[in-house]
Amino acid sequence: MPVEDIAANPGGEKLKPLYPSLTSWVTTHFVPMYRRTLGGEFRWCAQWWHHGEAISRLTALWYAWEAMRLQGATGLALWYRDHLDHQLPVLLGPRGPFYQCTETEHLTPHEARIVPVPDGWLGPDHDSLSVAEA
Repeated sequence: MPVEDIAANPGGEKLKPLYPSLTSWVTTHFVPMYRRTLGGEFRWCAQWWHHGEAISRLTALWYAWEAMRLQGATGLALWYRDHLDHQLPVLLGPRGPFYQCTETEHLTPHEARIVPVPDGWLGPDHDSLSVAEA
């Protein structure tokens, strides 16, 4: 879903996001705002876009931030509690997506090996189930 479709004003028209892309939100809002002393407990990779999990988590944070900033009153407080306070320790944590990186060096994370599931192993109902049916 495009971030433009997340919220509409009372007139029903779609509102423009404050940040037009994930990159702009990360570089002009997220990184400058949520500073941590890096190393040890907190990790960051300057090449954050090389980390699929980071892209996914940051996109979720950005979409939620864009929607909740428009709620007024406690919208952003709820964003902190329900989104950032959960995602930040995972994203920047010592076992998070940047765990092998430093601020100045990107290391490609190890991808887990997958062995194909043997035919019939999960039973007849699971073997033929496709994503469209799930």
